[in-house]
Amino acid sequence: MGSCTRRHFVLSICFLQMITIIERQVFDFLGYMWAPILVNFFHMLFVIFGFYGAYHFRVKYIVTYLIWNFVWIGWNAFLICFYLNVGELDRDGDLLNMGTGSVSWFEVNGFGCNPTYSMNITEDPFRPTRPERVDGCLLDYALVEVVHSVVQCSLALLGIFGAIFISCIFLDEDDRFDFMNGDAKSPQHTVVHPILIDS
Repeated sequence: MGSCTRRHFVLSICFLQMITIIERQVFDFLGYMWAPILVNFFHMLFVIFGFYGAYHFRVKYIVTYLIWNFVWIGWNAFLICFYLNVGELDRDGDLLNMGTGSVSWFEVNGFGCNPTYSMNITEDPFRPTRPERVDGCLLDYALVEVVHSVVQCSLALLGIFGAIFISCIFLDEDDRFDFMNGDAKSPQHTVVHPILIDS
């Protein structure tokens, strides 16, 4: 019963991670934030690995999911620092958009945001125009992105704990067939010899 409830815990965390990352991926696509789009795609793949591993009792998939969650926490910690302008990081730079000049979709489209654009367009015509000023936003876009990252870090921590517990249970409950009290991996014990019946 303990393994079943822990297994359902990991499956629930994977489901929540998938729902929240799909939501985040949609808004990153709307803002043309190419680096987060790429990393979000990998996160979706590893969450699928975790779900498959927990559902089919595959420890290797769960360990892969576990290791990825550490990388995912590091990525989201970087995003938190990026949007809070920690150190040399600048959220107005081109680091996350890979040089396209795009920014978070929430900068202009957040709740209550009223962007003011410049009438003199002397910028690069291949880069999206950014407003001079954005007023009236209920939440600053940087805060929205930080909240997204904090939610992802929290779910990843829960996923790490769940994956550790469930992988320990799966390893303890490993019921490999022990043929003739030998090692199940050794080939001499798994050879089947024919039985001759005299008629």
